[in-house]
Amino acid sequence: MARIEAEVGKPQGGLMKWIDDRFPFTETMKQHITEYYAAKSFNWWYVFGVLAMVVLVIQLVTGIFLTMNYKPAADEAFASVEYIMRDVEWGWLIRYMHSTGASFFFIVVYLHMFRAMLYGSYKKPRELIWIIGMLIFFVLMAEGFAGYLLPWGQMSYWGAQVIISLFGAIPGIGDALVEFIRGDYSISDITLNRFFALHVIVLPLSLIGLIFVHIVALHHVGSNNPDGIEIKENKGPDGIPLDGVPFHPHHTSKDLVGIIVFLMLFTGVVFFAPEMGGLFLEHANFEPANLTATPEHIAPVWYYTPYYAILRAVPS
Repeated sequence: MARIEAEVGKPQGGLMKWIDDRFPFTETMKQHITEYYAAKSFNWWYVFGVLAMVVLVIQLVTGIFLTMNYKPAADEAFASVEYIMRDVEWGWLIRYMHSTGASFFFIVVYLHMFRAMLYGSYKKPRELIWIIGMLIFFVLMAEGFAGYLLPWGQMSYWGAQVIISLFGAIPGIGDALVEFIRGDYSISDITLNRFFALHVIVLPLSLIGLIFVHIVALHHVGSNNPDGIEIKENKGPDGIPLDGVPFHPHHTSKDLVGIIVFLMLFTGVVFFAPEMGGLFLEHANFEPANLTATPEHIAPVWYYTPYYAILRAVPS
C-alpha cells in the first residue's frame, strides 16, 4: 500500500514524459540529432542536403496555396494562373516562390550530388544511400516535368509535346507508352489532369517516402567526411566515436548559417529576378497554349537541358 502511494506521489515529468510513454519522441531526437555523431571535419559542401530539405518545405507549402486557386482544365488553367498572379492576395509571391524554388531545388540537389561524388559517398558501405538518392533525383525530375505542364502556356504545351514524344523512340512499346502517358492521342485536357494528379499527390508522397528512407539509411551507416575516416570504427570506452561530435549543436549551428545565407539569395531572386531572364520562366510561357502555332524555339527548362541534348543525340 505504501509503495502504491509513493508511486502516485512521484512527479511524472510533465508533457514530454506523457508523450514519451506513448511515442519515442526523445529517443528519436537523440538517435538522429542530439546523439547522432558525425565527423568533425564537415565543410560547407555538406550543407546542401539540408538546403534541399528547406526547398522541399518551401515547395510543399507554396504548392498547397497554389492548388487552392488553380484549375486543372485546359480551358481554365492558364487563366487561373493569371488570376493567382493578378487577383489573389500575395498570389504573385507564392507563384514566384514556387517557380524559383523549382530551379533552386535542382541547383542544391546537383551540388549535393557533386559533393557525394567528390568525397566518394557512393562507395561501400554507402552504396544503398547513393541508389536511393538517384531514385529521389528521378522522382524529382518527374515532379518538375509534371509541374512544368500545369501553367498551360506555349512552352508548357509544346515542351511537353516534345519530351513525351521522345518516349516513342523506345523500341516496341514506344508508341503505346506515349499514348498511355498522354491519356489521349494528343496532349489534351486529360493529359493536364493526369499530370496535375501526379504533381500534387503521387510524386510528392513518393519523394517524401524516399527522402525518409534516404535519411534512415544515412544515419545507419553514418555520414562520409572529407578525411575519409569511418568514425564508427574508432570508439571510446563509452561507445562514442572519438573522431565525431554530436550533430546538434555542432553541425546544426553551421547549417543554420547556411540556411540564412541561402534564404537571402533565394528571396533576392524571387523579388528582383524571378524569371532570371527567361532561364527560370521562359517568356513564351506567358502566352496561353496554342495548338496551331509553335514557339520559335522549343527547349526544356534549364535543368533538363543536358538530358534533352543526350536524347536528341540518339538516332531516331
